[in-house]
Amino acid sequence: MAKVDVTKQIDAAPEKVWALLANPSSYPDWLTIHDGWRGEPPTEVSVGSTFTEMCTVMGMTNKIDWTVTECEVPRALKISGTGLAGAKISFTMSVGADGDGSSAAIDAEFEGQMVVGAIGKAIERSAGKEVEASLDKLAALVS
Repeated sequence: MAKVDVTKQIDAAPEKVWALLANPSSYPDWLTIHDGWRGEPPTEVSVGSTFTEMCTVMGMTNKIDWTVTECEVPRALKISGTGLAGAKISFTMSVGADGDGSSAAIDAEFEGQMVVGAIGKAIERSAGKEVEASLDKLAALVS
């Protein structure tokens, strides 16, 4: 398994950050691994909402069928998905107040036959950079 946990302080109200984290249709604007949709993404999510997204990590594109498995408005959202070759991925995205701004976090987990050993570590490093870049883009959008 590969695991990435990244937190960023953002100079914007938690409500503004949550509005993007909890709206999959905004992912093309800030989520760097997003490549496209298969079908229409929901604009509002709740537990059980589903959508299909094309994502790229380490130059490998995968179709991920996501399901919202946890949704604690306006604080945390967890999406869990399955992709090709048995890949299992989960993203937990959260936001909270931090002084005059927010603290946003994305915790990502990748599991599967290919996500072990050196490949798992490489996915961890690559995904960590992507999550950091995504939170930077998110911060720029809401600041």
